[in-house]
Amino acid sequence: MTYIERMHNKMKVLRTKKTVRILAIESSCDDTGVAIVQNGRQVLSNVLSSQIDIHTRFGGVVPEIASRNHIMAIMPLVDKALKDAHLTLQDIDAIGVTQGAGLVGSLLVGLTTAKALSFALDIPLIACNHIKGHICANYLTYQDLTPPFGCLVVSGGHTAVVGVTDYTHLKLFGTTIDDAIGESFDKVARVVGLGYPGGPKIDQISKGIVPKIQFVHHTALKDSPNFSFSGLKTAVINYVHNETTKGNTLDIPQICASFQAEAVSMVVTKAIKLCLVNNLSTLCVAGGVSANSYLRNQLTLAGQENGIKVLFPESKYCTDNGAMIGSYAYYLMLSGDCSTLDIPALPNIPLE
Repeated sequence: MTYIERMHNKMKVLRTKKTVRILAIESSCDDTGVAIVQNGRQVLSNVLSSQIDIHTRFGGVVPEIASRNHIMAIMPLVDKALKDAHLTLQDIDAIGVTQGAGLVGSLLVGLTTAKALSFALDIPLIACNHIKGHICANYLTYQDLTPPFGCLVVSGGHTAVVGVTDYTHLKLFGTTIDDAIGESFDKVARVVGLGYPGGPKIDQISKGIVPKIQFVHHTALKDSPNFSFSGLKTAVINYVHNETTKGNTLDIPQICASFQAEAVSMVVTKAIKLCLVNNLSTLCVAGGVSANSYLRNQLTLAGQENGIKVLFPESKYCTDNGAMIGSYAYYLMLSGDCSTLDIPALPNIPLE
């Protein structure tokens, strides 16, 4: 019997098992995450190694440095995740891992580790879509949440509104045509001298500031379900350049607050509208930018005004983590989705 035949047989058994424990690995960018998730909803352990301090000195993530640090962190994290859950490798039923999207070098570290564990333990390997994993972070926070619902995906690499039709499938309603919202936060923060990571720093410096600057006065995508942040980012850069050229002192908090207000307004308005158009009464939020306090406030208010229930994952599940991958891997397991040991890293894996 071949490896894949054996794994498919084991998957059939797992689908009838009362308790399924998945060890999940996430290494798509600069954070190494390992978790053990039981039955898709219960987090037995969730450990993370952050590289923010390493990459801050460079003003952003350096792919080669990120992958090398994943190599050093990943197996100690596997050991810690097992210890925290009071389990051994023999208690694990399957391995979940991020296949994409992300930095190819970083993805390969997680994939290689997952393949080795799957082969050594003779248990199924389940390859996961990173963004769908972010959506599943909501299942960890809201135990009674079930599809269908809308989801606003906001991260450093993605901005989209999707309809979650079931646990493993979604329909894309609208997406960015250029920069992602998290990417634009990082770029604006760099321009005004705040450094990396831009999102949390802009969120913090903008608190209590009433936005007064309008950077973009019109948009060609007003009636489109898609997003564009490149024009807003460029407008901020031009404003900073012009003010500096004139010798004026930059009001950094005001610039940040005004930029944040415009960027958030774009996603809030379109996310609510797309939920209404598609008759979805619940909107979940996923991705690192879902931790932004201004976004949380504005989206919650817009949801209340339009009769839409807005849900945010716990802060620890907003950024990249292994638990969200463990949740998604469980639902892929239920659908019979098993991977082979020769699967590649997919840096640009499609969202749908």
